[in-house]
Amino acid sequence: MKSFSNKVAAVTGAGSGIGRALALNLAQQGCHLAIADVNAKGLEETRDLLAQYPVKVTTEILDVSDRAGVYAWADKIVADHGQVNLIFNNAGVALSGTVESLSLEDYQWIMDINFNGVLYGTKAFLPHLQRSGDGHIINISSIFGLASQPLMSGYNASKFAVRGLTESLRQDLEISGSCVSATCVHPGGIKTNIARTARTDASVTAITGNSQSEAAAEFEKLFITTPDKAAKVILTGVRKNSRRVLIGPDAKFFDLLVRMLPSSYQWIFTKAVQLQAKKGQRRAKNA
Repeated sequence: MKSFSNKVAAVTGAGSGIGRALALNLAQQGCHLAIADVNAKGLEETRDLLAQYPVKVTTEILDVSDRAGVYAWADKIVADHGQVNLIFNNAGVALSGTVESLSLEDYQWIMDINFNGVLYGTKAFLPHLQRSGDGHIINISSIFGLASQPLMSGYNASKFAVRGLTESLRQDLEISGSCVSATCVHPGGIKTNIARTARTDASVTAITGNSQSEAAAEFEKLFITTPDKAAKVILTGVRKNSRRVLIGPDAKFFDLLVRMLPSSYQWIFTKAVQLQAKKGQRRAKNA
């Protein structure tokens, strides 16, 4: 897909962050849009920003963990726009805590959104993309889908699952000679509000000495790439039909580190968190 002009793109999580930036960049290139988010206010703000562009925009308040809702949305887009060419499965949440402390319900929550949401989007849209004659599935994983981190097992599990699904999907599409392709995206630290909306278990505070707000603030220090930059890199990757898209120098570093130290990298990350935890505990003790 060399051009997005007069194509129709569906974007989940479009109420903020990368999803909003994708919608704006696509609209600038003449792409019609069907945008969705669970946050009605954010979704409306994105729609208002898109009003300056001469493209058709439809909106849907959508929880991507609702299978029936995702399938109904895909059908509705085709009814409203006549076709759909791209699906950006972008919506996601974060979760931190030790495996021992997190509940099974916590894991179910993040897998329902981060993995099942992507799976539903992929399955619901694939037949429509095939009928369009020129389609692309873009699934957003993470650098945490390249390398595991301490205290992030739920998030890691969901993002590794997205990677596995998308890489296998790409091969399936190629074997079958489909007119649809697929790209897996691994963003590094993007300046979004995901840290502020994350679920953080008390075990994180017990280990690191940081409160939930402090942990979010520390995490946000690692956010070095803007959503607009991320969107531009993703769309370039789609035009190049890339299998994998890495966003930011941190993503490239993670990718290289895992290639060079496929198991030893875990020791490095563990030591880094332990050092950070000692600082947090000293700070808490002196407060």
